[in-house]
Amino acid sequence: MTRILQTTFYPPAPTMNHLAPHRVIYDTDPGVDDAMALYYALAHPDIEVVGVTTTFGNVTVEQAACNALYLLAIAGRGQIPVTQGVAAPLVKASEAPPDHIHGADGLGNLPQRVATHNQLDARTSAQFIVDMARQHPGEITVVAVGPLGNLALALAIEPALPQLLRQVIIMGGAVLEPGNVSPVAEANIWNDPHAADIVFTAGFDLTMVGLDVTHQVILPVHLFAQIAQHRQHLATDTLHHAVAFYANFYSGLYPHVAEIHGCFGHDVLAFVALTNPELFSTATGRVRVTVDGLAQGQTMLRRKDIAYPQSGWGPEVPDTQVCMQVQAQACKDLIERTLMADWLGV
Repeated sequence: MTRILQTTFYPPAPTMNHLAPHRVIYDTDPGVDDAMALYYALAHPDIEVVGVTTTFGNVTVEQAACNALYLLAIAGRGQIPVTQGVAAPLVKASEAPPDHIHGADGLGNLPQRVATHNQLDARTSAQFIVDMARQHPGEITVVAVGPLGNLALALAIEPALPQLLRQVIIMGGAVLEPGNVSPVAEANIWNDPHAADIVFTAGFDLTMVGLDVTHQVILPVHLFAQIAQHRQHLATDTLHHAVAFYANFYSGLYPHVAEIHGCFGHDVLAFVALTNPELFSTATGRVRVTVDGLAQGQTMLRRKDIAYPQSGWGPEVPDTQVCMQVQAQACKDLIERTLMADWLGV
């Protein structure tokens, strides 16, 4: 039974110092798996989350910002800046968020939320990314797990952004694995394909963590029940509630997921790729995104070194590291160890 109605606050965990190997801006549309990824990032000793930038996707951008503020506040990290970003795709028409997957509130329809007091940073998400990159050149990694409009707009503000950021890791796309919103398209890329193509061709040190690997990692609900029991806290209760809702959707869609009553570890794997890249095997090549038509949102990886007759595959397009295989059990063990750790205080 979940303890979601618990209202006790705990002392904030100590703020990580700037010696953490990875200083991260988390670009997100929370979203259940986004919440899972956020708490992994907060719990991991090698990650310092320096800001959370929000976008539309799993929910509206307004709800995404609300969720980010809430998740940080109940985890004792309300001092981390949160910004509100793009509300719609750059070109294509907007569509309704997938309430049946994440709940109308994005967190599995929480029965109650306690009062919190942290406030949005007044900057747009794109401006925040640019400001942080200029202030800390070569130090900031952006982990982006939603549609990529914030990064695309940040590039418009600062064309030198690929040289200012340390790296970009995105959860999105698919190469060999079928899509989850069309036969070929993954949801984050499909939601804003024009922004995605801008990001893939901008020249970032870019890693793509797509369905090819995220569909290999199934996280059972009972893991999050164990975490909530071990780390008794409003934050872990909230995550357990959200994951249970999310798993009901996936268990109804995929029989092999239903066997363990779990969900795919989509967004959290972007952070696992940051902290433990040795758990993944990658292919390197130029990636382009189909921006319209029946294949809208498809991520196409140039896997053969041949001269294609079409334009758009030449050396002017930078390479992307694309995760193709993953050590699934090692990832699950790592996620469990990280979230079981003493990161929320007592």
